[in-house]
Amino acid sequence: MASSPAPLRMIRKVAVLGAGTMGSRIAAHVANAGLPVVLLDIVPPGAESSTAKAERSRFALTALDALKKARPAAFYIPAAARLISAGNFDDDMGQITDCDWIIEAVAEDLAIKHALYTRVLQHRRANSILTTNTSGLPISSLAEALPDEAKHLFFGTHFFNPPRYMRLLEIIPLPQTSADAITLISQFCEVRLGKSIVQSRDTPNFIANRIGTFSIGNAVRLMQQQDLSIEEVDALTGSAIGWPRTGTFRLGDMVGIDVLVHVARNFETKAPGIGDERTDVKLPAFLDTMLERKWLGDKNGQGFYKKEGKDAEGRDLRQVLDWRTLEYRPVERPRFTSLDMVKNIEPVSARLVQLLHGDGKQDKAARFYWPLLTELFTYAANRVSEKENEPAASIVEVDIAMRTGYNWELGPFELFDAAGVRATTEKMRAAGAPIAHNVERLLAWADKNREDDPHWYKDDAAVPSGRLYFDPFTQSYRPVPAPEGTASIATFKKSHGVVSNNAGASVVDLGDGVAAIELHSKMNTLGGDIVSLITQTLQPASEHVARFGAFIITGDATNFSVGANLMQLLLTIQDEEWDEVDLAVRAFQSMTQAIKFCPRPVVVAPYGMCLGGGVEMSLHASARQPHAESYMGLVEAGVGLIPGGGGCKEMLLRSIEAGTSIRPDARGESVEIFEATKKNFETIAKATVSTSAAEARSLNFLRPDDEITINRDRLVIDAKLRARALADTGYAAPVPRTDIPVPGESVLATLKLAVWTMREGQFISDHDLKVANYVAYVLAGGNLNPGTLVSEQYLLDLEREAFLSLCGEKKTQERIAFTLKTGKPLRN
Repeated sequence: MASSPAPLRMIRKVAVLGAGTMGSRIAAHVANAGLPVVLLDIVPPGAESSTAKAERSRFALTALDALKKARPAAFYIPAAARLISAGNFDDDMGQITDCDWIIEAVAEDLAIKHALYTRVLQHRRANSILTTNTSGLPISSLAEALPDEAKHLFFGTHFFNPPRYMRLLEIIPLPQTSADAITLISQFCEVRLGKSIVQSRDTPNFIANRIGTFSIGNAVRLMQQQDLSIEEVDALTGSAIGWPRTGTFRLGDMVGIDVLVHVARNFETKAPGIGDERTDVKLPAFLDTMLERKWLGDKNGQGFYKKEGKDAEGRDLRQVLDWRTLEYRPVERPRFTSLDMVKNIEPVSARLVQLLHGDGKQDKAARFYWPLLTELFTYAANRVSEKENEPAASIVEVDIAMRTGYNWELGPFELFDAAGVRATTEKMRAAGAPIAHNVERLLAWADKNREDDPHWYKDDAAVPSGRLYFDPFTQSYRPVPAPEGTASIATFKKSHGVVSNNAGASVVDLGDGVAAIELHSKMNTLGGDIVSLITQTLQPASEHVARFGAFIITGDATNFSVGANLMQLLLTIQDEEWDEVDLAVRAFQSMTQAIKFCPRPVVVAPYGMCLGGGVEMSLHASARQPHAESYMGLVEAGVGLIPGGGGCKEMLLRSIEAGTSIRPDARGESVEIFEATKKNFETIAKATVSTSAAEARSLNFLRPDDEITINRDRLVIDAKLRARALADTGYAAPVPRTDIPVPGESVLATLKLAVWTMREGQFISDHDLKVANYVAYVLAGGNLNPGTLVSEQYLLDLEREAFLSLCGEKKTQERIAFTLKTGKPLRN
């Protein structure tokens, strides 16, 4: 790659050309980063002679309107839409002049793109970067429309849909592409857009879609060869092997069967006759018939599956396509002996050994897995090369691409390691299967170095990433690259060690006087182990407090915490062990108070689902450093309870803070306090869950000075730096308050009237009314005169008493049982 002859500007404004699904969602995510975006598309056919700007820009304006309504949400918060300026190519191309990055995302047609580039060249600045979001056209062919002086700032930036949620960004440079431009866009996308960056060579379908298409095509081929059903293949290609639970065909419906076929056919036409180890797997003829019938998947209601209403519990009823007859039939739940045997084995690496090396003669799941995965191993290994005709230069790029582009828990080489490279290869060789040259190189290195069990990856605490990978071209292990500012708890465990732990949580040394408390129960449910470890760790007399200057609470799992252990609670309730329930609530409250009043700053860094008790932990922290994709909610009302670990107390304190600048009404009461209390009441009573960390701020789960991390890989370091900064600026722990002026009886009466009105209108049930009244009672501080001063402990006692009362309600117990069974709330 070349260096840039003209100085590049920091990315402050972006243009997206093409307002289709991908272009508009890319624009939305750039707006999420706080940057202004110009979104342009063609003038609609028939509107060329119109003088109405709205009509001439209808495509872009319609796309912007659709973004505001999109589910899942395209924007972190609705206000981000204001950063997007919609227009058209004819009237508004001049707006790209002050854009630092121009992203082309028009139709996958070489002539259309070339014509657009000609227009772009008339308006772009000489040092603005132009990239294409093509998913299949050669970057070199697209560059042919550009003069030599523009080519150094042109390359591919392949986003995955939806761009907000899919972390992978493939960057495809050309030989003449400026290294400075690549670095600038990579750093911007990694830090501001939260992307995992993989560089791919300019080969058909790049890395992720190349391997993903092969994997899907091979699953379809094996289904036909082994006479399996669509739902059987989905069960086999889902969470059992660490792939998305949707499986192959449900994912196809979500992506769109037309899109799936387009990507596959693109490979067939762009790379014909490659012919190695099923590289050219072709999609079956029945897919063409589906396209002819417009069975495109979720976008029009039927594809591999078809919706047929809902059952009594509100779940979608579906029929499935019989690929043999192309007729729909009821879905049958697949049963596989081998899957039943391993369903409780964690992690997926341990599960894979049992599945892949099971007795294939007895179980059709094992018969399916062996060719599916071993052919994947060979295929992936052959995509890594020193030559430009293969997409990847290292195994690391392949694994990152599949983890972040297809949401696989493990990439192909990590799966290969889990299966056992030598054992699997020997079994493949005995069956006459081809062995990739790169695999032979690894085995040769192992034989030379007398290593019986070679791996593609090795742990090494001495390198920042904590891992080495095998480079088949140098016949050596090299550090897995880790961008500066990224790390995981697992990395620190290797480099600094675990200080203490139990079954539910661990204290990990992060260096620089900071420790992390990592939760690692199933779904990070908050049981006695976690409560005990956090409480003991953060007490003033704790050896950990004496040793460390600051703490963070976070982890590496998918979700921060789904809340309290409801199964444990329900069993205790059913046994009528009310003293045990009371002690458990008191212990949970002691934990949250230990977080709040710890002599050292405690920063909670939530991510993914942060529900119920997880939010209560966060509310009590010295500061919060959430990942952008944090879905936070006090959801206890959904199971017939109220927050009992101090959540109501903390939300009441936030209501009072909103009224510190008193604006009394005619009765001398604070309007601000009432409005804030009403808002927090609705948030708790409706069990509202934020769709992002930014929205969590508007729900008062975050404070104005809490910072948000966009890239998940940066969360641990960002939280550590925040904790260290608090410690270094003379942190003083708060003291328990005894002077809290409660909103009191007038606010309580108003809230209860609103609840009664909802019940009279039959918008809520009797039990909803009872739960909401308890929420109102606690948030008002009880039936006291407005302004009466109470303590934090008083409010905790109100919470606990309300929580215990609701635990004794039959309808609450029914809600808890239903949620445990279905994962959904029950409105009884």
